[in-house]
Amino acid sequence: MSTTRRLVIVSGGTSDPSSTRMLADRIAQRAVIRAAEAGFDLELSVVELRPLAADLASAQVTGFAPATVQEAIDRLAQADAVVVATPVYKAGISGLVKSFVDVLDQDLLIATPVVLAATAGTARHALVVDEQLRSLFAYLRALPTPTSVFAASDDWGSSSLSERIDRAATELVVLIEAGVRDRMREASWHRYQHTFGGAASAPGFDAVDLDSDLMRLAAGGR
Repeated sequence: MSTTRRLVIVSGGTSDPSSTRMLADRIAQRAVIRAAEAGFDLELSVVELRPLAADLASAQVTGFAPATVQEAIDRLAQADAVVVATPVYKAGISGLVKSFVDVLDQDLLIATPVVLAATAGTARHALVVDEQLRSLFAYLRALPTPTSVFAASDDWGSSSLSERIDRAATELVVLIEAGVRDRMREASWHRYQHTFGGAASAPGFDAVDLDSDLMRLAAGGR
């Protein structure tokens, strides 16, 4: 019986249909094929950021995630791997993608394999995915695949884009198959610098009861 792993797509596309979502889907579907060849199944789910725009703004301002945003965060926390795709606006990544990353716990994606992808109208923006997305996910201590995927308007249907998608998907599946996320967390979790909120995702950690008398007292309550 094959093992099932979870792959989550995070799409920052703002149009419907979205070329950004289309690119992410192509990467994910190729990863499904490569995973099947490796002997395990990939269960896909999608976090569309476009419907979450207002709630993401609220989460940034208030510091509390609305239910829709929290559901997306929880889904990401359970992911064995992630595909992140953003459109490029004004020579930069989507504000939706950055807003979502800004409300994530800093420890949420430690050692999680990630394929980084971006779309734009011109090839002049090709370096945005590696210059901006890669540094962002390096800060989160995720594990981006060596190959990123960029698609300009002229790239759709080209064999070079298909080859790059296949290479990135293959690299992702190798990282998933090796179990690097769980193995690295188990071996090195205590060596990372953690925020308070990130402790709850530590291997073997028993969640703190934030509603206890002691915690309420510590927060200034009675």
